[in-house]
Amino acid sequence: MKRRIPLRKRLVVRLLSVSALIAVCSVAATAWLAVTTTTSALKEEQGQDLAADNRILAELSGYAATHPDWSGVRHAVRDLAARTGRRIALTTADRTFVADSAARGTPLPPRPAATVDPLRTDTYTESGAQLSGIDPRVVGPYRLPTKERAELDALAAKRKHCYQRFGMQPTVVRSVSGRPVVTTPDGTDPSAYGALECEDGQLNTPTPTEQRALDALSDLARPCLGRAGLHLGGGRLFLTFDPSGKDPFGGGYLLGKYAKVAGGEPARVARGCVQDARRAQLEPYVAPEAELFLGIGDQNPARFDMSTANKGKVVGVAGLVLAVTVAVTALVAVRLVRPLRALTAAAQQPPELHVRVPVTTRDETGILAEAFNDLTERRERLEAQRKAMVSDIAHELRSPLTNIRGWLEVVRDGVVDPDPALLDSLHEEALVLQRIIDDLQDLSAADAGTLRLHREPLRAGDLLDQVAAAHRVAADAAGVALRTRTGDAAWLDADPVRMRQALGNLVSNALRHTPADGTVTLAARRDGDDVVLAVTDTGSGIAPEDLPHVFERFWRAEKSRSRRTGGSGLGLAIVRHLVAAHGGTAAAASEPGAGAVFTLRLPAMAPPADEP
Repeated sequence: MKRRIPLRKRLVVRLLSVSALIAVCSVAATAWLAVTTTTSALKEEQGQDLAADNRILAELSGYAATHPDWSGVRHAVRDLAARTGRRIALTTADRTFVADSAARGTPLPPRPAATVDPLRTDTYTESGAQLSGIDPRVVGPYRLPTKERAELDALAAKRKHCYQRFGMQPTVVRSVSGRPVVTTPDGTDPSAYGALECEDGQLNTPTPTEQRALDALSDLARPCLGRAGLHLGGGRLFLTFDPSGKDPFGGGYLLGKYAKVAGGEPARVARGCVQDARRAQLEPYVAPEAELFLGIGDQNPARFDMSTANKGKVVGVAGLVLAVTVAVTALVAVRLVRPLRALTAAAQQPPELHVRVPVTTRDETGILAEAFNDLTERRERLEAQRKAMVSDIAHELRSPLTNIRGWLEVVRDGVVDPDPALLDSLHEEALVLQRIIDDLQDLSAADAGTLRLHREPLRAGDLLDQVAAAHRVAADAAGVALRTRTGDAAWLDADPVRMRQALGNLVSNALRHTPADGTVTLAARRDGDDVVLAVTDTGSGIAPEDLPHVFERFWRAEKSRSRRTGGSGLGLAIVRHLVAAHGGTAAAASEPGAGAVFTLRLPAMAPPADEP
């Protein structure tokens, strides 16, 4: 009876429910993401505006540091405004326009954004910051001419090469004045590498241009230092060569080392004197102080507007997304369920029909249909094999039982006397019946994995001798020569009883198929990590089309052959299972008219310790 699936458990309903839930969650997440992203974008834009403002101030300070006036700044202001999208205006302290990127008559913002004064504000040393001090880009009389730069470059190259000889990796950095400075990337002290001989003092000696500027600076600073009780006497200020300009006195200049300024209040006073002297010295080379105004005009455009119209748009888009999701999911679900229903209907059919389903797709459902069809085919083959096996077993058991019953009936009726010959015949039939039952029991144990093995070290040569001795009488009766051949000592970890049974089946089979004056040979040899046991006969051989079937149950090369000439058809099947239980393999090779070779390959073991 076909079972009805509740509506809430149907795959289509569950897919639709899950898809609707996913769509709702997606819409909600999208709305939340839009709000948070917009907020983040606003914050990021504000940060970008601040960064743009700092960049504008830094570039205009650089212009002032390298020009004595603002006469050519209009082009720079227009270029900055175009790149940053800001309104830029420069005025003097009394609001006289110096340059403006906006149209004439546009009012200024209420307050200036910053003051452009490179003699008091450093926007160069630290990007995005405004430090107190002189901008290092203000060089003035310290700018080196081309000749002096070339001389210093040669000295810097010489010192760099000297450092490299001590395993250092120096670099040459050029300061804004044009002076080269040799530094190490990690700031390592060259003396730690024993490179003091590279410090020849020539590179650090001021050039004539620098010396004149330092003399002028010393003269300007000396009155202030004298009032503070710090007398240079005949000493001079000397130049430091930090390319960033970061030193205790700012701007790359220090007091003479004989001034003995230790720190504290004297050091602060000395620093102020030097700074004031430098501003006085550099003032003719710097543009006058100017006020910087930044803005975007009087209008502030709306950043984010969640109006009623926008809310309606969001709801409409969400509904559309939900409808499309449900429609697509329904279509996919129907296409997915159709082959599953076909599989279910095929599985509910009676097993003897062996129904198959058509494979219409190459996705997971198609793979499942192929697997179902393969399972059906295997089940059909197993059913056919089971029927054939039952028929073969009945046939094999019927023959000895029929013979025993017939002779017993004629004896009972007094037709034949139970003489010794008759009893021997009945006993032989009983042995045949017992042998078939034992073979079936061994196969059943092998199939169930309960075949017991009693392993022990076993010499391959001894095993062959025992098998040959057991079949010597049968071989002599058939007029067949039975020989053994062993090579190097080969040992097995095997059950001797089961191995004698396997080899005995092969020898019995070979004797049945070998004519008189033929030969059956048992051989053993070592092949790497394996031991190879071979049974070779000089019989009629096996046809190529029959070789793949020789180890199947109840199979005979000649279907008309009786049990007495062809065996029960279970011997080779038992051989294969016994060898597999030992971890080995069985194979057969033959050519019609040239005999057959049955080979057993089993894992080898090392000889026991007590063996010579």
